[in-house]
Amino acid sequence: MRSGMEVAILDAEDRPLGAGGIGEICVRGPALMKGYWQRPEATAETLRNGWLHTGDIGRLDDNGYLYIMDRSKDMLISGGLNVYPREIEEVLLRHPAVSEVAVIGVPNEQWGETAMAIVVAADGAKVTEAELKEFATEHLAPYKKPRAFEFVAALPKTTYGKIDKKALRAPHWAGRERMV
Repeated sequence: MRSGMEVAILDAEDRPLGAGGIGEICVRGPALMKGYWQRPEATAETLRNGWLHTGDIGRLDDNGYLYIMDRSKDMLISGGLNVYPREIEEVLLRHPAVSEVAVIGVPNEQWGETAMAIVVAADGAKVTEAELKEFATEHLAPYKKPRAFEFVAALPKTTYGKIDKKALRAPHWAGRERMV
């Protein structure tokens, strides 16, 4: 970290969390931006209470090491519990028949939203929903397991080459209140 820079994990009210606490990764110091060009609303959202809010969720351990868990906009809340899609994706990518995967939150009457995995199979591999559900059961807490799987030939990508989760979420949330 650059001299004079500070990193903290903050809760939803911008209060610092102790070691192990999960919250938004925020930074402050002399080398930060002053704001977005002609975007005062975005600046106000990102620069609050003296901190630059990165939009990343993470934690600091007892030694001060930073662990990035996910993007805050990708986190879903299922039955009142925070679910981090990146954790589920990392598990599913360990399955030998999975080449690429994206996990999104989709509406669910009982839980508010649940995890759905959109899977690209490895070349020449065949994998079923039942196989992946069993694999997920072995490696994830019950509330984190995807409730649905969709198999696709390719995942949509942004112009930067990242998986376009907004495009994946859009058809599931059309006409609903959650922002995609």
